Amino acid sequence: MLIILGPTASGKTDLAIKVAKWLDTEIISADSRQFYRELSIGTAKPNAEQLAEVEHHFIGHISISEDYNISRFEQDVIRLLDKLFETHRAVVMTGGSGLYIDAVCNGIDEQPEHDPAIRHLLKEEYKARGINYLQKELFSLDPLYYKEVDLSNPNRLMRALEVCLMTGKPYSTYRKGHRQQRNFRTIKFGIRVPREELVERINRRIDGMMASGLLEEAKANYSCRNLNALNTVGYKEMFEYLDGICTLEDAVEKIRINTRRYAKRQMTWFRKDPEINWIQPESFSPVIFNKSLDR
Repeated sequence: MLIILGPTASGKTDLAIKVAKWLDTEIISADSRQFYRELSIGTAKPNAEQLAEVEHHFIGHISISEDYNISRFEQDVIRLLDKLFETHRAVVMTGGSGLYIDAVCNGIDEQPEHDPAIRHLLKEEYKARGINYLQKELFSLDPLYYKEVDLSNPNRLMRALEVCLMTGKPYSTYRKGHRQQRNFRTIKFGIRVPREELVERINRRIDGMMASGLLEEAKANYSCRNLNALNTVGYKEMFEYLDGICTLEDAVEKIRINTRRYAKRQMTWFRKDPEINWIQPESFSPVIFNKSLDR
């Protein structure tokens, strides 16, 4: 499995399509924002022309109302890979969700099931008291995981707290990091883009999203704004505008800022992985991938 990863707006989709066409294979998306069929513009899904070039999987395959998690994604991808490897020498995976890529490559630890009552309570506390409350509670119950988790992600904070409250044990004790055996080899390529260029690419993408109807897409999904799928950059800021909290110009600027922060968090995650071969987008050559496959 050839994995093409990198921060948002770095050019992963275009490169993945080039590689997949060269290998005459298919693409698995590991971008958790692109799973939802109702969300296209704000998640930068491949357009119709790109989707027609190569067969893509896990693009718009579920609804925002469905309960879909990383465990289900891992299981679904592994089942699909078993089929694809029957007829393809290699399969391409691309995306910027490091946690989802790791789940497919290495597996995930067994964890307790969800407790709807506790999760509902945590959601209510989050609404009433904000993300600082979740951060303080996690620091108290599991200081080890507090140092690792993305403290700006309320869903991950609530999941950790849910396990702590359910079991009476720190969430970190369930994260053993045992690598599962896979029947395929993984080769990872990371796209490295200079910061100034990435900022420019992000700004161009957001301008394009607005021109393509991001505001209208947010309006169409406004009634579902409290769903986890919509608690993401692009939609949160548009909802603030629709609520009268800020101007449209301010909302767009917030999207730019928050997207840059998201890209920085992605790179922080990826830099920890010594298996990634870093490349420049313009340095694409079939020779690079051929040598990797033949090792």
